[in-house]
Amino acid sequence: MDWTAKVGLNIRRLRAERLLTQEQLAGEADIAMRHLGRIERGEASPTVDMVAKLARALGVSPRDLFGESETRSPEPPENAP
Repeated sequence: MDWTAKVGLNIRRLRAERLLTQEQLAGEADIAMRHLGRIERGEASPTVDMVAKLARALGVSPRDLFGESETRSPEPPENAP
């Protein structure tokens, strides 16, 4: 998965976990709602400043937006049959 898609999925997941609408998150992060939608769909890459604003609005560290999505299946151990 590319980074743009990964960041978008993490933003969408975190927003949903917090029961926020796109409009609410965009307002908190001071970005355009349409742009937030494009970011969540992986159609646009957020700038570093946007990542910081979105992380702050979601109450997470910017690094959390780049992490593995919790919906992804865990990798099997290296020595698994």
